[in-house]
Amino acid sequence: MPSFDIVSRTDLSEVDNAIQGAMREIGTRFDFKGSQCSIERTDETILIRADDEMKLRQVQELLRGYLARRKVEVGAFDFQKVQAASGNTVRQVVLIKQGIERDLAQTIVKAVKASKVKAQIAIQGTELRVSGKKRDDLQAVIKLIKGQENTQPLQYVNFRD
Repeated sequence: MPSFDIVSRTDLSEVDNAIQGAMREIGTRFDFKGSQCSIERTDETILIRADDEMKLRQVQELLRGYLARRKVEVGAFDFQKVQAASGNTVRQVVLIKQGIERDLAQTIVKAVKASKVKAQIAIQGTELRVSGKKRDDLQAVIKLIKGQENTQPLQYVNFRD
């Protein structure tokens, strides 16, 4: 019976490469000369530090641009509220989403079941497993899910015939 998995993964090595590129540009740009702007990643969080709100927005745009160049979807990042830090600086925590959130998984399951496509879908932790008798049914499920407005980037992997 054909099946595939729906996952949401972010390639952390590409995120690191984007951060390094943004830091290189921050070091060479004239408007950042003498500023304390930095971007650091630890596990699944990114910490952005800047002198003020304007420079923080510029660093965010740099980071988003470099992530787009590295083909990392910006929808996988959750930009938290800006916080005041020591020395009249500001910082912002950015969470990297890994895995499908529970409520998003439930809405996908409901949508597939409501569409009357002959496929079974099951939540397995942070992934979804879709199986059906025909490959065409599975392709219909992929088309249905791509047509939805999802807040998180999804990948379709591990296709078995």
